[in-house]
Amino acid sequence: MSKKRRSLVRAAFSAVTLVLTMLLLSGCGNYMVLDPKGPIAEKQLDLIIITTLLCSVIIVPVLIITFVIVWRYRASNKKADYKPEWAHNNLLETIWWGIPIVIIIALAIVTVRYTHELEPSKALASDKDEVVIQAVSLNWKWLFLYPEEGIATVNTITIPEGHPVRFELTADSPMNSFWIPELGGQIYAMSGMSMALHLQADEPGTYFGTGANFTGEHFANMTFDVNATSEEEYENFIAEAKSSPETLTAESYEELSKPTEKEEPKLYASFPNGIYESIVTKYMHEGAELHEHGSASAGETNGAATADANNADSEDHSSSHSGH
Repeated sequence: MSKKRRSLVRAAFSAVTLVLTMLLLSGCGNYMVLDPKGPIAEKQLDLIIITTLLCSVIIVPVLIITFVIVWRYRASNKKADYKPEWAHNNLLETIWWGIPIVIIIALAIVTVRYTHELEPSKALASDKDEVVIQAVSLNWKWLFLYPEEGIATVNTITIPEGHPVRFELTADSPMNSFWIPELGGQIYAMSGMSMALHLQADEPGTYFGTGANFTGEHFANMTFDVNATSEEEYENFIAEAKSSPETLTAESYEELSKPTEKEEPKLYASFPNGIYESIVTKYMHEGAELHEHGSASAGETNGAATADANNADSEDHSSSHSGH
């Protein structure tokens, strides 16, 4: 076999091997981002598909033309035109500049539209009650607080399917990234900040959650289960958590916040009032303003309620004086 034929055989063998490897690997994994289970993830998948197709309009022809040029103008092909004085071609330059510019404009329009539509702090339209979960990133675990139910969990969440969920995120450790691939994109959890993320599960099931940002030696263990259940099963979960012998206190939180290699899922029947706000503000210097993206903390809510109550008391007091 000649050297030329040997090279062609090797190239063909490499291409076939690459294709077979990709096909085999595609059957071994669960591409969660491409298997959405909620409205946010579905729209994000639409954006992925649209941008991939638009980019393919440029990438695929470029790859094909590159192969054709390399093959046609190889050293051994004496039939190819040799034009050392060739400088430019108006038609070709219009094509290879015009098409990418149009594609970039289209990408910009699509991206801006979806960016506004998928703003993480934007509440989801629904006729069902919203569930609020406050998530705290620790080394190397996740603490979840249910302020409306008064319970807490570690490395596990249970939510009712079809209900919008508002996550309020912060960190009592290095900055991390909260991510449930089948429900929506990731958002950062940072100390001194409270970030909002709205998601929803449209199907029952157990979904994978993780910290997607490197935070040290055992960051790979920062995974958690997201159990989307029926409303009845959700109420059973609340009842189970409230009957748990474990309670989260200020002392037990200090112990929990210490770095551990792997933390098993846990339920707490209660937690101290205002603990989320104290976690958010513990690293802030005096006089600094709390940055909250898209959500009001329970502290602010309580403060507003207290202010309203004080105003009501003042009005009652004024009325009693006017009566006299």
